[in-house]
Amino acid sequence: QVQLVESGGGLVQAGGSLRLSCAASGRTSYTMGWFRQAPGKERQFVAAMNWSGVSTYYADSVKGRFTISRDNAKNTVYLQMNSLKPEDTAVYYCAASRSIVAVTATVAYNYWGQGTQVTVSS
Repeated sequence: QVQLVESGGGLVQAGGSLRLSCAASGRTSYTMGWFRQAPGKERQFVAAMNWSGVSTYYADSVKGRFTISRDNAKNTVYLQMNSLKPEDTAVYYCAASRSIVAVTATVAYNYWGQGTQVTVSS
């Protein structure tokens, strides 16, 4: 069993930055992913990284602006978000997958956090 707790969301102006954190407890040698869900829309893949950090994947919409990283000693995964846009506004979720490589499908993830709100004003 894995428990995930996100933090770091908030309100930021367009062009600004935020760093999200996801603290994991329990078994933590999982591939970790970030997803987001805007009101009235489906949950969308953002970024993922496997346990070793060798395998990473980004959605095209965030490539070059967002960076996923992890500190396995602290059981924490991060999402650094730069050059934020109003369309990045969503609830951001952290998730853990038993896959050994970065995966993008929500069904591949076994555990989910509660989410943290990110709002980007124009």
